[in-house]
Amino acid sequence: MRMRRLRENALTRNLIRETHLSKDDLIYPIFAVEGTNIKREIPSMFDCYHYSIDRINEEIEELMSLGINYVLLFGVPDFKDELGSSAYDENGIVQKAIREIKRINPNMYVITDVCMCQYTSHGHCGILDENGHVLNDETLKYLSKIALSHVVAGADMVAPSDMMDFRIAHMRQTLDDNGFSNIPIMAYSAKYASSFYGPFRSAAGSAPQFGDRKSYQMDIANTDEAMREIELDIEEGADIIMVKPALTYLDVIRRARDNFNMPLAAYNVSGEYSMIKSAIINGLLEEKAIYEAVLAIKRAGADIIITYFAKDIAKILNNGR
Repeated sequence: MRMRRLRENALTRNLIRETHLSKDDLIYPIFAVEGTNIKREIPSMFDCYHYSIDRINEEIEELMSLGINYVLLFGVPDFKDELGSSAYDENGIVQKAIREIKRINPNMYVITDVCMCQYTSHGHCGILDENGHVLNDETLKYLSKIALSHVVAGADMVAPSDMMDFRIAHMRQTLDDNGFSNIPIMAYSAKYASSFYGPFRSAAGSAPQFGDRKSYQMDIANTDEAMREIELDIEEGADIIMVKPALTYLDVIRRARDNFNMPLAAYNVSGEYSMIKSAIINGLLEEKAIYEAVLAIKRAGADIIITYFAKDIAKILNNGR
């Protein structure tokens, strides 16, 4: 039988739209830095900024005014060593930022990135042996120590991005043993060794000083492996699973949605953001491309979208898209 396309006007189109974006779908990444009186635009990421603790209120108040209630917090420390010790210091940059954000707005939901790369002198995501290889099992206790310090400071959720094996189980046990069984873990489950992280690594000062991260991040060609990684994280106790990057891995998001009945996040990473922003600034794309790009991530199956476009999307939604 032949099917006819429904005759539409604007109101009809809204009525039958299959995929919707909401401000509650969005998590906005923010970067806290040491120092005072700092609001510094990140050169590789237009309209994204480093904030010192004394000025982070400007970022939080803007997000509140737009109706964005979720942030993913990254710290950019001054001090680095081989053990990443500033990552779990109770007066570390992330810990101070958590306390300040909660002072400004106790209801702002603070998720913290748990990794070691921007805190280690070598820029890798774990403890290294004498040959420069990451010691997976030795790294786990440090990651759990970092996560615990974030939660003690007031974090609502932790998000380990390191890609070490068994870190979710170790972190879950550590949090439970310390009375934080109610704190959820958002696992970077399928994190690819992507070339789209470049602007972020510049912003966070987290580029490896030698080698690369292909030994513990995923091969960009693999999707079956992603399903195995996600399944393992779920078995270890992850509350939310994630695919990263997002736009260049929409097929992986779709497979994860079809295979796992779990809350699914996708990280619309810095390179994807900067690529589209640059095209808009240079007149190659219209601004409405932002909405279309983020909607594609939702349409692929993500429940939660971590994106530097969160403010742009909120403004569009506030204007009655």
